[in-house]
Amino acid sequence: MGAFFAGRRFACTLGRNGVTDRKREGDMATPRGDHRIVAMLYRPDRLVGMPDWAQPVGPRDLWSDDVRDADYNLPVRAPHAFSHEALRRPDPLYDLVLVTDWNMPATPGRGSAIFVHTWRRPGYPTAGCVAFAQSDLLWIARRIRWGEVLRVQ
Repeated sequence: MGAFFAGRRFACTLGRNGVTDRKREGDMATPRGDHRIVAMLYRPDRLVGMPDWAQPVGPRDLWSDDVRDADYNLPVRAPHAFSHEALRRPDPLYDLVLVTDWNMPATPGRGSAIFVHTWRRPGYPTAGCVAFAQSDLLWIARRIRWGEVLRVQ
C-alpha cells in the first residue's frame, strides 16, 4: 500500500479488515473517502521542532471511543468514566498523530479516532487508522498544513 504527498510516495498500512464504505465502531476497517487533517498531536518529551499548530499530549489526554459518551469521538481528559484510548502511550505509535475529521460531528457507532500515526512495523495492520514509518510521518508532518485532505481509496 502506498500514499502520495508532496510528490513523494510512502509505504503505509490500513485497517486489518481493509477499506470500507460502511465504517462502524470496532470493525477494524479504514473508512473510504476524503478526510481532512484537523489536528496534529505529539509527545513533547519525545519530539521537537513540530509545526506551530501541533498540540502537545500529556499523560491525562485521552480520546473517547464509547458510543454512550456525550464526548464520543472527541479528546477527553483522565479520569474519564467511559471507554477511551490513551493518547500518550508507552510505545511510539502515538508519538505523532494527525487527527482526521472522520465522523465529526460524531454519529454514535460510525467509528472514532481515525488517526494517521506510526506503524508497529511494515505491513502490520491498524485498527482502522492509516500508519507510516515514523521517519516518513515526521517528514509529512513538518510539511502538511491544517485542512489538507487524506484520500483513502
